[in-house]
Amino acid sequence: MRHQDIDTLRGVALISMIGYHACWDFVYLLGADWSWYRSFGAYVWQQSICWTFILLSGYCFFLGRRPVRRGLVTFSAGAIVSAVTYVVLPEAPIFCGVLTFLGLATLISAPLKKALRCIPPHLGLGVSFALFMLFRDVNEGFLGFEGLHIAALPRGTSLLTAVLGFPPPGFTSSDYFPLLPWLFLFWTGVFLSRLRPEREDLILRPVPVVTAMGRRSLLVYMAHQPVLYTLLPLFEKLIGVSA
Repeated sequence: MRHQDIDTLRGVALISMIGYHACWDFVYLLGADWSWYRSFGAYVWQQSICWTFILLSGYCFFLGRRPVRRGLVTFSAGAIVSAVTYVVLPEAPIFCGVLTFLGLATLISAPLKKALRCIPPHLGLGVSFALFMLFRDVNEGFLGFEGLHIAALPRGTSLLTAVLGFPPPGFTSSDYFPLLPWLFLFWTGVFLSRLRPEREDLILRPVPVVTAMGRRSLLVYMAHQPVLYTLLPLFEKLIGVSA
């Protein structure tokens, strides 16, 4: 059974993501001088998108069937994105992007499904989110959240440690979502779903196009950047910038 309110919320997040990535293309591919895009407000916009996607993906973990199959499909889609960006945009490659992470998070959670069900949801929610906050800056080499550093951590040494959350010196990725800290936000969504009553009115009413986008989120995600790239020459004329 589809949860149309979840599809609607995911569709809203997709539209926000497409807008954010369109701005990324304007700034980094067309050379638009938009200083606001590097501002704190733009950072909050970007974080709102990824937090929403990861929480919703965790939320839907128990709602869907065949988690291993879903995880493999999502991970494979992430691998395709990484391969394409490595060839087409070598100056801005994606390694361990959001699709790769979501696939890995689902595959890791699949064998833990019974254990995740046994943990009281309020306890699991609180501990998962607390651990996410604690490990939020682990990619920068610290325990802590958004600059509030508690302790320094060792740097990574390889691409494998980068997947875990410890990137080596010189590591770059234009979309980077390692297991730490994001697995804990994924599990926050998992436990959040268990707090929802089985019968409840829709949080958001269906909005035909938006809900349909959310229902086909992987397809929309895979297609949106190629479509944006195709439209770049038109955008360049409309906004009057040159690369």
